[in-house]
Amino acid sequence: MSSQIYTPLSPDWPCQVKAPGSHDWERTAARWLRDLLPARYAGYSTLTRHHILLARHAQLQLQHEIRAVRVALQTSRAELPTLGVSDAIIESTIRLYAIELEQLNRLARGVRLITDALLAGTDVQRRRSHA
Repeated sequence: MSSQIYTPLSPDWPCQVKAPGSHDWERTAARWLRDLLPARYAGYSTLTRHHILLARHAQLQLQHEIRAVRVALQTSRAELPTLGVSDAIIESTIRLYAIELEQLNRLARGVRLITDALLAGTDVQRRRSHA
């Protein structure tokens, strides 16, 4: 795995997160990851203290959201007319879901990059502690 994978120059690296290895980068990563989760998760200290667990949960949360949006997108034309929704609103809704799906996939790629960077930092710390 090259360091290129988690460079902030990557278009998928979240602009709110500092570059790995820079001062306070993990704090900015944790804040960004927490913002991806429902607010109620902020109260779980296990997630907030262990950044790799936070990243894992954010990835799982995004996977579920992606599945939900895909289902909504795939069923809109069949189900929305039965709810009395007009064709114009259905088309608008489909565009909304397509945009949201793009956004969620981009966020998921960002979480994967942050996870890789966190794991790389953990490996470096492990090697230092065993030296």
